[in-house]
Amino acid sequence: MVHNAYDLFQLLKDCPARIDAVESYGSKLFAGCFDGSLRIYSPSESSASDPSELHQETYVLETTVSGFSKKPIVAMEVLASRELLLSLSESIAFHGLPNLETVAVITKAKGANAYSWDDRRGYLCFSRQKRVCVYKHDGGGGFVEVRDYGVPDTVKSISWTGENICLGIKKEYVILNTANGTLSEVFPSGRVAPPLVISVPSGELILGKENIGVFVDQNGKLLQTERLCWSEAPTAIVIQNPYAIALLPRRVEIRLLRSPYPLIQTIVLQNIRRLVKSNNAVIIGLDNSVCVLFPVSIGAQIVQLTASGNFEEALALCKLLPPEESSLRAAKESSIHTRFAHYLFENGSYEEAMEHFLASQVDITHVLSMYPSIILPQTTIIPKPEKMVDISGDEESLSRGSSGILDDMESSSPRYFLESEDNEALESKKMSHNTLMALIKYLQKRRPAIIEKATSEGTEEVISDAVGKTYGAYDSSKSKKSSKGRGTIPLNSGAREMAAILDTALLQALLHTGQSGAATELLKGVNYCDVKICEEILMKTKSYSALLELFKSNSMHHEALKLLNQLSEESKSNQSQTEATQIFSPELIIEYLKPLCRTDPMLVLEYSMLVLESCPTQTIDLFLSGNISADLVNSYLKQHAPSMQGRYLELMMAMNETAVSGNLQNEMVQIYLSDVLDLYAAKSAQQEWDEKDHPPERKKLLSALESISGYSPQPLLKRLPRDALYEERAVILGKMNQHELALSIYVHKLHAPDLALAYCDRIYESVSYLPSGKPSSNIYLTVLQIYLNPKKSAKDFAKRIVALGSFESSDTTKMMDSVLSSKVKGGRSKKIVAIEGAEDMRFGLSSSTDSGRSDVDAEEPMEEGDSTVMISEVLDLLSQRWERINGAQALKLLPRETKLQNLLPFLAPLLRNSSEAHRNYSVIKSLRQSENLQVKEELYKHRKGVAQVTSDSMCSLCNKKIGTSVFAVYPNGKTLVHFVCFRDSQGMKAVSKTSHGRRR
Repeated sequence: MVHNAYDLFQLLKDCPARIDAVESYGSKLFAGCFDGSLRIYSPSESSASDPSELHQETYVLETTVSGFSKKPIVAMEVLASRELLLSLSESIAFHGLPNLETVAVITKAKGANAYSWDDRRGYLCFSRQKRVCVYKHDGGGGFVEVRDYGVPDTVKSISWTGENICLGIKKEYVILNTANGTLSEVFPSGRVAPPLVISVPSGELILGKENIGVFVDQNGKLLQTERLCWSEAPTAIVIQNPYAIALLPRRVEIRLLRSPYPLIQTIVLQNIRRLVKSNNAVIIGLDNSVCVLFPVSIGAQIVQLTASGNFEEALALCKLLPPEESSLRAAKESSIHTRFAHYLFENGSYEEAMEHFLASQVDITHVLSMYPSIILPQTTIIPKPEKMVDISGDEESLSRGSSGILDDMESSSPRYFLESEDNEALESKKMSHNTLMALIKYLQKRRPAIIEKATSEGTEEVISDAVGKTYGAYDSSKSKKSSKGRGTIPLNSGAREMAAILDTALLQALLHTGQSGAATELLKGVNYCDVKICEEILMKTKSYSALLELFKSNSMHHEALKLLNQLSEESKSNQSQTEATQIFSPELIIEYLKPLCRTDPMLVLEYSMLVLESCPTQTIDLFLSGNISADLVNSYLKQHAPSMQGRYLELMMAMNETAVSGNLQNEMVQIYLSDVLDLYAAKSAQQEWDEKDHPPERKKLLSALESISGYSPQPLLKRLPRDALYEERAVILGKMNQHELALSIYVHKLHAPDLALAYCDRIYESVSYLPSGKPSSNIYLTVLQIYLNPKKSAKDFAKRIVALGSFESSDTTKMMDSVLSSKVKGGRSKKIVAIEGAEDMRFGLSSSTDSGRSDVDAEEPMEEGDSTVMISEVLDLLSQRWERINGAQALKLLPRETKLQNLLPFLAPLLRNSSEAHRNYSVIKSLRQSENLQVKEELYKHRKGVAQVTSDSMCSLCNKKIGTSVFAVYPNGKTLVHFVCFRDSQGMKAVSKTSHGRRR
């Protein structure tokens, strides 16, 4: 016996006649005796208990109705909803309650051996021999026969199943369809025990087969594989949720109606004749006495089951507590789940234990107290290890008067409490892999609700702070929310304290089970891990990825970046080379810094210096993608990493030149110039400087000077040395539109006509693409003048250089002598007379700016003097760029002694081109004249048109005859209209167009 579900109490004894049938009506007991009398028993008159149910006290005879039936009463049933007493004897009779007057007698039921009443519809079915009859209560005092059915054999047991009837006949069970009378076989009945059909309140049926009860639905279909097994074949079964009570030959068995249908209680009695269900009890009819099984209160049963370790049965009974005791039921279920969880945990069923901890809604600190190796943050909500909560509750409400074993059960300490003789072995078991895996699953299931509550609590606190500050009513004594996971958690933040405990414990459990990846994922999301505890554990386990996420989630960026840099350095050096450090590279620092560009650019700049040299491209891309001010980056680099400033500006220009301001372009060119000047100083000191040599520094400077357009050339010009870097000077002068000075350097200082020609081409093509006007050839005339008048160009060069501020005035003479004394290249140069009046010659280019478009004064006289004219370079220039040079002006500039033979490469294509252009223009003129003649011919043809007007000609506008009126003819020559109509129509069109234009 597991526990006492019922208390046995003898209501009456020593009845003078054998009792064949029993039934209860309110607090009264009806006993149908063998002699046909009906004896009514009731409790003593002094009882003040509930009159609607049986009382647990001795009953006395109230009255005897002799001759109630002519034959022994086989069965009785009180129909409470209709205030009738149904009795089966020689027939079926109905008596009114409480006076027992005869209401109806169904004479056709004479010889009936079994019946079933459907109280919902008021239908009665009974079996007689091989017939089944159905009657309906008409609502008054009569019954109407519905139908009569034939069956193959005598019915032993009968019960309604919905609108059909289940019959237990001699060899099998069948379902009788009351609509058409068809029979459906269910399965064979037992060979020894008679058939037994029991209706369950849920609508199912229990069909007996020997000592087994089979569950079927209303159509006879098997419902489940489990079977309700009794120790012997029962003769009667009563269902009183949650138990099934069976009448066996020598005892009564009580089983739980839940798989696996365990035996709950056994009551041994002799000579049991009837087993009947009452309102609040189960009546047992013996030969001359009546006993009643009064159910023990649910609370008391729960205490018994829990004390004996039958937790599942106790939980099932908790669901039977009345709705008005929902709070009590929740408390009991929580306590039972907790006890059951401890029991399972101590017996190695860790996952099942955690499921019950989860169902109990016990505080997570209670569960974590079973894991002493899990370090928890110091908060105000961690309780000391507590004893198990006693679920007995109020003894008065749970105890029962006749149970003497309850106190002993409650006083005994269960074996599943947290008591162990070997604490060390117990702790070792608690920290095993299986226990930790079970804990992880438990914490992960509890986590969403706790995190959501903590987050909402934080949001409410922020809102309340904002409202308080707005209205000036904020309580200054209220604790402020500290950074998540740092320091001591605010005392008024219960949800966040619990979240911190949960996340800290979960992280440790994941690490102890080797799930570092899961730990990292935990820290990537919203978490409340205690930083101090978790940092120590993560460092000890070398879970650096998780540690970085911990720092990141708590905005501890300095610590995270320091750790990343340390790991990166260890990975680069071949010291302490482990798997943990091999995965870390400088690129990870860049990836970490990307989200911080908008919020903390100074932090990004500080730590980007660590990887700028090793990953310059990625670092510059970080600055660009993060929209960090380029001026801020340049200023920071200039102060902390000047060696990388130029590299940064280079990459900025390469990636997005338009984003680089003029100031930064100046910075970059100045850096390049400084590098070249340092190189010049070093080589000049060793007398190794060669103006024609182009080391990488000079190439980079020249490329920048030519390609970059946003820098200021004037400051650069002042930094250039007097006797070096002529090519750089020429490029800078070109940027200042000082084309004559730039060309003078190419010609006289660098002796590089090819560079001068390339310069002219560049200027000519850049001007050609301008939207205003056609391209000018003055730039080529300028270089011609420099070739033909070196003395004048040298003097002018020196003066304008001083004017630009490149040199002091004291250096003018030296500069002029240097230019004049230069050796001129070219094998075809010759001595010619000096050109007098060169001082007064105008070169056509402005002294400050030269756009390449001003005209050269062709009438200016050219006097000859003692100077070397670069006639070979002049002839080469004319032959190579004849199509870009104004031939007439070029011829005027040439010396008188120039031979025409030498000008043939220049004049031949020029004249050829001019002649071809003249021919083309002549052809175009002829075509235009021919087109003009064709148009005139067409005009004459249209003027010769004839319009015939007869007496029948009609106006196309007014549809009247034209007659002798003035008329007009449309261009097609056929449409005739009155001139007046035509004029009016034209006026209407003009008005319409004007009004339409105004509307628009």
